[in-house]
Amino acid sequence: MKTAQQQHVFAFIFPMASGHINPSLPVARALASLGHEVHYLCREQMRQAIEDTGAIFHSDIDVETELYDGRSPDLFGALESLRHEFGLGDESVNFLEFMTKLKNIQLELMLPGVIRWLGDLQATAVMYCPLMNPEASYASKFLGIPSVALLTIAGPGSCPRTFDEFISMCGGSREEVLEMCLSFQPKLEATRRMNDRYGLGISDTEMFEPFGKLAVLSSSAVTLVTTCEDLQDPMSEELAAYYAAAGVKFETVGPLLDVEGARRAAGHKFDARSTDGTRLDANPSDESEIVARVHAARATGRKVVAVSMGTVITGDSPEVGWDARPMGPGGVRRGLTGRELCRAAWAAAFDAFGAEDAEAGPLLIVALGPQPDALGEVRPPANAICRPSIPQVDVLKAGVDLFLTHGGQNSFTESLASGAPVVVCPGFGDQPVNARKAEALGVGLQVPRPEPDEEQAAEAAARYRADVAEALRRVVAEPAFAEASQACATRVASCGGVPRAVRVMLELSAGAAQRPLGSDKAVAVPPDSKAATARRAGA
Repeated sequence: MKTAQQQHVFAFIFPMASGHINPSLPVARALASLGHEVHYLCREQMRQAIEDTGAIFHSDIDVETELYDGRSPDLFGALESLRHEFGLGDESVNFLEFMTKLKNIQLELMLPGVIRWLGDLQATAVMYCPLMNPEASYASKFLGIPSVALLTIAGPGSCPRTFDEFISMCGGSREEVLEMCLSFQPKLEATRRMNDRYGLGISDTEMFEPFGKLAVLSSSAVTLVTTCEDLQDPMSEELAAYYAAAGVKFETVGPLLDVEGARRAAGHKFDARSTDGTRLDANPSDESEIVARVHAARATGRKVVAVSMGTVITGDSPEVGWDARPMGPGGVRRGLTGRELCRAAWAAAFDAFGAEDAEAGPLLIVALGPQPDALGEVRPPANAICRPSIPQVDVLKAGVDLFLTHGGQNSFTESLASGAPVVVCPGFGDQPVNARKAEALGVGLQVPRPEPDEEQAAEAAARYRADVAEALRRVVAEPAFAEASQACATRVASCGGVPRAVRVMLELSAGAAQRPLGSDKAVAVPPDSKAATARRAGA
């Protein structure tokens, strides 16, 4: 049995999604620096960022053998293989439909491996992503291990709107999603089997009643929210009442920012390599040089503009990535592709601030993502530094006068923490919500994603480019945006950040370390687990 004085064992379970895993990395780094064991369950593409913290990497493909044996891994587990297994392979079945119908089927296949892994580690506390890793919450609950959900959106109140944005983007409606949840027999059977085997009380309609709830949060000791109390999206009375009745505890910790020079999970393609076979990882010396250039510019009074359209839309997701058009009404794809959107935004920054001399005009720091020839025919000016990835947190901390961002929650809160005014060019998900919030807070402007028919895409991209350039010039020129951003930075600084998140993990782990795994209930660990073998031997 572990004691409070002994080393604790923390298990972190996160997806292959930079925006979800990056806030966890400084917490892992702090725990590892204190001498505790930290283990991550994730994908190979995240290995270098994980190991940079001092944590130990484990591949979910190797651990979750029930899911991955005989199936091809993809961005969301093995959904592509499962959709064909369960007769959903027709092109008329969109992402929303097959994800909704297959979610619990995939969850059932994930759980045995995650339970074995946690049991073998003898983990004393778990941190996980509640938006993409429900298996972590349920496996922890089954084993009696305290878990902490890390919610990387603007609080639980943002879930209904974010879910609605996603459903609309896929051309669906709430009613259609509810029907999918209740009508697909293999899903219903998978839910029943999980509840019979594990006693978890998993629902077939977990995002409904009320709409937008995250049912997994009721299984966690606390949910950490990476924003401030007063910057959260408000909850409806119905949603607030649900969480109160379920005993869900929320703590706002603000953005979780890593130390300077730390590796982050950056833009990646699913196969972790570019088309010529070279790795896409950032070069640490190059990143240090970028930060040094920013400091040098600031020292001379030169303006600095950072540009990043995020890691998903520049990646190879078939639904929301580089070559994807958003799904419109009736299942018809329309609007700009990720490629068209990003190139127009980058070109707008060059139009607004480009100079013929490298030392003239603002210093432009541009993250392009992992695509080969990402800029295409867009030609960067001499005063631009363009790289597949940039050390975004370090650049923002060093000081920028303007941040052109896609508006993902991490980038948005990082900009608020640094006091940088923004122009938000949202792509999908919570990004349009944050874009509207930027305007409401007075910290910047938004330029919504165009939604033309495909044949008008080129014309729409040209208008979008001009609109973004105009917004950039305006935000730099009007002091009110910078003043509002600095006021937000003061509010964000009081939230506690990484030290507060670390304290939560240590307190939970200290309590769990006083009892053996699963001592609060009868736990049937899958029979091939090392932990189960030890118990049978009387260890």
